[in-house]
Amino acid sequence: MAQAMRPNTAGSLFATDDRRHPLQDTLLAVTLVLGVTAFVSAMFHDLHLLSSWTGLLGIMTGAYGQWVSETTRERFGLILGLGASAVGFFLGMAHGGLFGGVVG
Repeated sequence: MAQAMRPNTAGSLFATDDRRHPLQDTLLAVTLVLGVTAFVSAMFHDLHLLSSWTGLLGIMTGAYGQWVSETTRERFGLILGLGASAVGFFLGMAHGGLFGGVVG
């Protein structure tokens, strides 16, 4: 009855490979924080500098994180962070852009 002792990871959406991934986990956390910051600050017209820059950085860290990710858990979180970063970036660009009001 050895099969009763094995964990069933085949049906799990967030199945991991039971190894540590410090770089990927750091990129995931940074992308999520930047995405939430860009998304929330994009709701305020005067914070377009913050939303556009954090959105741009979130897109770049999320893209690199997708490139080096190894598990579904990492990719799922990175996609959420990338989406929030993109929305924040585009709304920040619509409200004034990366340098709007500073360079004139």
